[in-house]
Amino acid sequence: MSSDVLAKLSLAAFERVVNATSGFRSRPGQHDMAQRIASALSGVNLGEHPNPGKAITVIQAGTGVGKSAAYLSTTVAMALALKTRVVVSTATVALQEQLMTKDLPALAAVLETPFVFALAKGRGRYVCKLKLERLVGLGGDEASDDLFEPDEDQPPPRNAYAKQLQGEDPEERRMKLYDSLATALASGKWDGDRDNLAEQPESRDWSAVAAERHTCTARHCPRFRDCSYYNARTKLAEAQVIVANHDLVLASLGRKALPELDNCLVVFDEGHHLPAVALDQFSSSMDLSSLRWLDKLPKTLHEVSGKIHVELAQDVNTLAQQLKTALFDVGRMVMDLLNVNATGYDGVYRFKNGVLPAEFTDPITLIQGHAAGLSKALEALGAEVKLLAKEDPSQAVSCSLLYAKLGQLAPKLGSVVDTSGLLLEHGPQPLAKWLKSDTSSGLVFLTAHACPIVPGDLLRQCLWSQVRGAVVTSASLTSCGSFDYFLKEAGLVNNPNVSTLEVESPFNYSTQGQLIVVETEADPKNAEAYTREMVGELLADLSQVEHGALVLFTSRVQMKAAVDALTSTLQEVVLVQGQMARGRLLATHQARVEAGLPSVIFGLQSFGEGLDLPGKLCETVFIGKLPFSPPSDPVEEARSEWLKSVGRDPFSELVVPATGIKLLQWTGRAIRTEEDHATVICYDRRLLRLSFGRRMLQGLPPYALSRRVAGVALAV
Repeated sequence: MSSDVLAKLSLAAFERVVNATSGFRSRPGQHDMAQRIASALSGVNLGEHPNPGKAITVIQAGTGVGKSAAYLSTTVAMALALKTRVVVSTATVALQEQLMTKDLPALAAVLETPFVFALAKGRGRYVCKLKLERLVGLGGDEASDDLFEPDEDQPPPRNAYAKQLQGEDPEERRMKLYDSLATALASGKWDGDRDNLAEQPESRDWSAVAAERHTCTARHCPRFRDCSYYNARTKLAEAQVIVANHDLVLASLGRKALPELDNCLVVFDEGHHLPAVALDQFSSSMDLSSLRWLDKLPKTLHEVSGKIHVELAQDVNTLAQQLKTALFDVGRMVMDLLNVNATGYDGVYRFKNGVLPAEFTDPITLIQGHAAGLSKALEALGAEVKLLAKEDPSQAVSCSLLYAKLGQLAPKLGSVVDTSGLLLEHGPQPLAKWLKSDTSSGLVFLTAHACPIVPGDLLRQCLWSQVRGAVVTSASLTSCGSFDYFLKEAGLVNNPNVSTLEVESPFNYSTQGQLIVVETEADPKNAEAYTREMVGELLADLSQVEHGALVLFTSRVQMKAAVDALTSTLQEVVLVQGQMARGRLLATHQARVEAGLPSVIFGLQSFGEGLDLPGKLCETVFIGKLPFSPPSDPVEEARSEWLKSVGRDPFSELVVPATGIKLLQWTGRAIRTEEDHATVICYDRRLLRLSFGRRMLQGLPPYALSRRVAGVALAV
């Protein structure tokens, strides 16, 4: 099929979808988006090809464009014609739910060719039936003694503390949970998917029965045929459209949990999250204070090797003791460095320029050597266990349990190997390396961290090198009026296969909305004076709210200052993020507004994106301060330090465009439909007064703009 025919077929599918949509309004931007996707991807060659055509189209689609209908109709129709598949990756659960329950069913009802769609999840979302059976005493044996205990090295969750204070025994609670899970599985009322449980279990409790990669013998497991995870994988293999998330896509590279990216079409919705997800995926950390697992490791290795009659090549007792001593020594150095004391102290210490001081190099080198030796022994023994299960199926159950016993320790050991390796790594581009103490649980937990600092390099090497045809879309890919920042961050700059398109929202921002910049006397850099003045202005404005409003703060300190200053009348109106579950808070807000009462949500940065409050639910968005990232983030600090060292300006190159994207997201909470009329009030005068603020303004929709001085609105 020629590329022209393929493009026409894909665009025709889009036209069929919009014509079948009741109450559809013509949206030129949506048509332009569909046309670009059809045109760009029609020239892609998938699978084996000597010189494959590639295309990555980056599309910013403003709020209200209907981007999911544009990319789903075109890519799915094209994939069906090519007899391949589409992977749609998102950043939020909310968008996944929208795609699975609304958008894809609507598309399936319209397209002439039927297709199957499915949601992809990581192993950890599914129960391991073998583990669960052993925990509830169904067919247990000596191999399962103390097999799936909770990780006692991890701090208990705070709500677990509360339950203990109420007299509930943690072990009793866990066994009740496991009994209920086993009963639900046996009765067919539950499919083993954690997300389908009425109540979500504690993470520590769930981890004991989760289907993790390191504890799984796959086809050699006696429960393989009815495994919840592999049953889901089978359904996934039958689907032409797979909905996943960015974390899973990046974590699955090279592991065949998802279709090979050179043999399918890929859509990254909410694509502005990709750089941050990449940094998170390729970062590493190791625990320096909770080391009891190292006492268990050699015992487990000896026990397993004894049961399968295999000699260990290494002296694992000595290696484990040496590793524990080296980790303890580094932990003690961290305690001194961070001045951790008995009263508790949370702190971060970053190694400048990614260079370890001499006193840290030797112990970290010892850690790397000892951990690598133990890891080699663990992997070799695991391979022997799997081989025995394969050669002697009668031992499959005991081998699966023994493999799981080894696998429980593999992630901890792997994190030590990976982190110590990164800490010792030196190259032309430094890594962010830092130490951290955390006392939030009431105990002192010490960790060491290492992370690359340029996400674009990671994505270019690991993701885009494999992708043949992709759509990257979001409502906020441009910053300060340009795609340049995102293309650099995402590793797509100077890629000849990349095209960009910005399609405008169908909303008339100049008539539907206004942006008011309040000129405070205090400089925003003077946090105390500015917050005091901003809160005074905010409270006066809140008293005028008639229906729904949203206030976005840049820090908990700033939000607390506003909460503490609320009058008794406003206390009845304001709902504060964190005081109740997000869903309950939003439902309460909606109920109040629908009852004709004023309601105001106080939120932090997570409420500045993905929150959909149309109409009266949000007629005003108040922005307490320009949403600069906290200056203490060690990765951002390390990156700024490196840029300065090579003569570049991190504020102009990174900070301003990143803040511009956040500001675009925050202001985007105001107008959600073509009928909305809303006001954005920003109390940060730098938006108008300083050059970087005016740069950010260039990237915002064309609101009617004015400034307010001493309560008087003035034209700009």
